[in-house]
Amino acid sequence: MSASQSAVAAALLDRHGTTYAKEAGITLKDTPQPLYQLLVLSSLLSARIQAPIAVAAAQALFHDGMRSPRTMADATWQQRVDALGEGGYRRYDERTATQLGEGAERLLVEHGGDLRRVRRDADGDEQALVSGLRETPGLGPAGADIFLREAQAVWPELAPRFDAKALKGAERLGLPKEPKRLARLAGEAGPAVLAAALVRAALEKKVADDVLEHAG
Repeated sequence: MSASQSAVAAALLDRHGTTYAKEAGITLKDTPQPLYQLLVLSSLLSARIQAPIAVAAAQALFHDGMRSPRTMADATWQQRVDALGEGGYRRYDERTATQLGEGAERLLVEHGGDLRRVRRDADGDEQALVSGLRETPGLGPAGADIFLREAQAVWPELAPRFDAKALKGAERLGLPKEPKRLARLAGEAGPAVLAAALVRAALEKKVADDVLEHAG
């Protein structure tokens, strides 16, 4: 671990070290409601749409009371469409509103509304966990990666987890691409926070430029 890498990681964490869950107002815990909210956010972030819009759409859904599988399922399709539109998520609002309703119903029926059961059923098998998550309508590989990347903060067996997007950010910043080395650079902030910051650097060159300027 070089001093320059330490300085870059410190600047990255200081200036952009916020998980997407926290940005969306989710207090992530290993309990059903915040885990479900993370699943919703991950689905929204996985679409071909800017991350701030996805975060705003999640905030709008939660603000309108759709914070759990039950309240999401009980909301009307139009209520979901309106909340997504309020967050600026208009390109995919109708399809996503349908998928959110179907996903909530499926989670209630198959797992009692509790994603911890998906984790329990996977029994430490990450591929089984991914498969269980991808039963959610509209949640593809990218969405599963996002969920696991953020969930490592409360599901420690997943850590250290840096997906392809995070590793792209590491490469852009001249940081190592080995998860264990990145985890050491994360320090007390933890790998989930560093991974989210690296994703921001991958998505926006101005973030990477800002970090490198302040690290120097």
